[in-house]
Amino acid sequence: MTTTTVTPTAKRNVLLVFAGLMVAMLLASLDQTIFSTALPTIVGQLDGVSHMLWVTTAYILASTIVMPVYGKLGDLIGRKSLFIIAIALFLAGSVVGGLADSMTALIVGRAIQGLGGGGLMILAQAIIADVVPARERGKYSGIMGAVFAVSSVAGPLLGGFFTDGPGWRWAFWMNIPLGAVAIASAVFFLKLPKGTTRNPKIDYAGMSVLALAATCLVLFTTWGGNTYDWNSPIIIGLIAGTVVAAVAFVLIERRAAEPVIPLHLFKNRNFNLTTAAGLITGVAMFGALAYMPTYLQMVTGVGATQAGFLMIPMMGALLLSSIVSGQIVSKTGRYKAIPIIGTVLVAAGLTLLSTLLATTAVWIICVYLAIMGLGLGMSMQILILVVQNSFPVAQVGTATASNNFFRQIGSSLGSAIVGSLFVSRLTASLAENLPAGAAGGSGTDSLTPAVVNALPQGIRNIIVGAYNESLAPIFLYLVPLVLVAAVLLAFVQEKPLATTIDRGELDAVDSTASKVTSDITPVRVPVLAATSVTASTAASPA
Repeated sequence: MTTTTVTPTAKRNVLLVFAGLMVAMLLASLDQTIFSTALPTIVGQLDGVSHMLWVTTAYILASTIVMPVYGKLGDLIGRKSLFIIAIALFLAGSVVGGLADSMTALIVGRAIQGLGGGGLMILAQAIIADVVPARERGKYSGIMGAVFAVSSVAGPLLGGFFTDGPGWRWAFWMNIPLGAVAIASAVFFLKLPKGTTRNPKIDYAGMSVLALAATCLVLFTTWGGNTYDWNSPIIIGLIAGTVVAAVAFVLIERRAAEPVIPLHLFKNRNFNLTTAAGLITGVAMFGALAYMPTYLQMVTGVGATQAGFLMIPMMGALLLSSIVSGQIVSKTGRYKAIPIIGTVLVAAGLTLLSTLLATTAVWIICVYLAIMGLGLGMSMQILILVVQNSFPVAQVGTATASNNFFRQIGSSLGSAIVGSLFVSRLTASLAENLPAGAAGGSGTDSLTPAVVNALPQGIRNIIVGAYNESLAPIFLYLVPLVLVAAVLLAFVQEKPLATTIDRGELDAVDSTASKVTSDITPVRVPVLAATSVTASTAASPA
């Protein structure tokens, strides 16, 4: 029998820790979006337009590679010190980027930021599992999901504000005070277990091969169809490298003492189902959202900042549904139906977006985006909660990181696949329908919202129609994929949400666990200062 006693002081400490975690997650999520509006100015000033893609790719690549590493090391040696290191790395990258006087320095700064940013995401989610039982975690995870909604809107707006005002370097400098607050919160209020192993055997080989596989995958999905043709030797080589590295990774993990992504995770039904659904959600979300601001600018004629504001209905709906669904889960303890309904709503939103016409009213577009946002808010963080509830805290970091790793892969695939289809369809449509020389300047490559708005109405209609017909139908292609995710989630086994924090090892999850009786002497485990958590010495996993 396990019991938990939480004092008012402990609750206050949880809130202080949670505030620090939210600041850290805001740092990492803002940095994925804040440069979207500032990038043209930055690369222009640093004479690096041809290297523009690397400013984004460097961050995504670095953060993707380190996600599983942070997760595993956090389980082995404890998360507090790693969390502080991740913040410090992020701040170091911010300083390098803020002082950058060349594209090389800027890209290096972004890569260093990514090495820290990947840890901020994973460790923040895992630390919540260290200090809050699963039954209470829903309301916290809902707010975590809201952070992504806020950053998705605030990032582009802040990027535009800094670029037009004090300068784009403030997109880096703003991280310093926020990072200092997050470090102070971790140092003074975060009390966590030390880890499960005194002399951990680090899986260096697995980490290296995983980094190679992730690098090849991110690069070929980022470059394919854009920088290089899909049938170019470089892209084919990267695809082959991904496959070979993935096979080598599985062989290494089968023999590693402490594998960075333990293969036993894939024996867990809920982990497999939610990870697959999370990957599909990543494909749909980023596949749709990556090009909606471009669509809004080119089709409706609004500017970059206005396009950012038009995404607010979607992010507002995501924020609302994320918080409300988290509260419902905490109060009822039931969670299975929520992500299924959310995934169906995402499919409905994509179906509606596929019906857009060049003449569709802006408010209708916003309604369709809001429907998709409602669905995303009901599914994203709940899936992580399901994963965390399937493993003891000693493995939560590894499980969370693995789940997020595959979702990040899905995000990269979604952006790449939709981007490739969109660009190829757009190029073909413009070549077929636009009269030679009608676009002026450097041709279709130089089309911007301002240029399109200045063209004669007939030419403008052709271009706007091409953008609409090239992107809108692609949304419909994603619908069957999202419905597959809904079907997968229907097979999730709804286990009771734990009301205590289980620090047991996986080895405790066997036939002997079912024989645990109430007369076993409870062991006292400190979670936070002034928090008393008692758990049986052989407690079975949640």
